[in-house]
Amino acid sequence: MKISSAEFIKSATRPGNYPPLEFAEIAFAGRSNVGKSSLINVLLNRKSLVRTCSPPGRTQLINFFNVNGSFSLVDLPGYGFAKVPLAVKKAWGPMICTYLEVRKSLKGVVFIFDIRRVPREEDLQLLDWLEGFGVPTIPVITKIDKINRSQRDKHIRQITAATGLPKDAFSLFSATTREGKEEIWERIEDALAD
Repeated sequence: MKISSAEFIKSATRPGNYPPLEFAEIAFAGRSNVGKSSLINVLLNRKSLVRTCSPPGRTQLINFFNVNGSFSLVDLPGYGFAKVPLAVKKAWGPMICTYLEVRKSLKGVVFIFDIRRVPREEDLQLLDWLEGFGVPTIPVITKIDKINRSQRDKHIRQITAATGLPKDAFSLFSATTREGKEEIWERIEDALAD
């Protein structure tokens, strides 16, 4: 995909604040510190359109970005071990669930897993929501450059065993080497075309 423009639209916490239903949307979801912001920045050929932060958990709102004036990417709040106030943490689940349930322009979710982490209860809950709402899912395993090639299969097997998804359902990605970028774009384009 050729990116001619990418710009922030707005942040929201509830349907009344979402942008109008003008464009098809692809959302990005995953645990805090999974590499979600880095993935979006690489896909959009931008260094810092989406903020990458340490400590993790800075994405606490639903952030909408317009791409090429023709579709939107949506950065959903990270979940998991982020050091944020308990009230904020409790709001993330309902915020994400509501978006997935009501957003008619949603064409798919890029669901991100860190190759070094076995999926946990929150990851499996999100998978259940996606299946329950009938949202097409594009599973991506990030940070593949952090593991030796000889160890990749072992880590991928742990993720496939936990999620119940087959190995070929996943795209592999590295923000450092950009491996997997084109494959992920192809899968996003297929979702947008449906």
